[in-house]
Amino acid sequence: MRAVFILAGLVALASMPLLLPSYQLGIASEILIFSVLAMSVNLLAGYAGRTPLCHGAIFGTSTYVVIIAAAAGVPVWAACLLGVAAAGGLSVVFGIIAVRTSGVYFLLLTLALGLIIWGICLRWTGVTGGENGLRGDLRQGWLADSQRLYWLILGVGAVLTFAMWRLVRSPFGLTLRAIKDSPSRMAALGHDVPAHLFAAFVASGLFAGAAGALYALFNDFVSPTTVALPQSVEGLLMAIVGGVGNILGGLVGAFVLIALEQFVSAYTERWLSVLGLTAIAIMLFAPQGLLGLLQRKSQ
Repeated sequence: MRAVFILAGLVALASMPLLLPSYQLGIASEILIFSVLAMSVNLLAGYAGRTPLCHGAIFGTSTYVVIIAAAAGVPVWAACLLGVAAAGGLSVVFGIIAVRTSGVYFLLLTLALGLIIWGICLRWTGVTGGENGLRGDLRQGWLADSQRLYWLILGVGAVLTFAMWRLVRSPFGLTLRAIKDSPSRMAALGHDVPAHLFAAFVASGLFAGAAGALYALFNDFVSPTTVALPQSVEGLLMAIVGGVGNILGGLVGAFVLIALEQFVSAYTERWLSVLGLTAIAIMLFAPQGLLGLLQRKSQ
């Protein structure tokens, strides 16, 4: 039954370009991109027990590299690979620094690392454009068609989701869950806890970088806002709203928050307050997220 529901969901998502006008299709593309970012956050927060606040910086770094590389004449597909590689390299550096901490120390350390990247993007105007950002020229040829771009994002997002699902269900993923429950016990059993957390951090960063590369294709613009703290917080909130510890929770959380933002902002300028109150209500009354609530109701 789960496979049938997933297949039906993929068919429904694939049919969106045939049903939605261009603006709503752009919103759907944005939901898919940020769902991958939320899933990458969930990989660490939900399965390894480490809550990061730097994934927006990793996501945005990939976007910067894709746009800069494409502007230098690199083919778009190669620029995307360079963006993911840059995100992976940054994740290696962040992981080396952060994985031996936990709890609030891990949270604050990743927050500081993300702020460093934001400061670099803001001040290195010769490369990043500073506050003005960089306008790309990626939407050419078949990428200029919003329907084809949506199908590309959906296809890549489906592959990335499946890869993360397989990862968390593998022996490595089961080890991460055990580390989340009791790091000291896993260390006593002979497992290299920092090495497992480091590998999880880098894998999570690569997925966030892939989302950033897709965002470069979709938005064709990048600025320090893309690497700023609110980007990391938004990805974390999406994971929490959908359900931490459930890969598809990222998709649910991204849909709820982005759709709610679009709906509420049409009626009031205080839409951020509404989003905040919604997130607080979900964390109070459904601490396992919306998917966790649905699973509990179905039992």
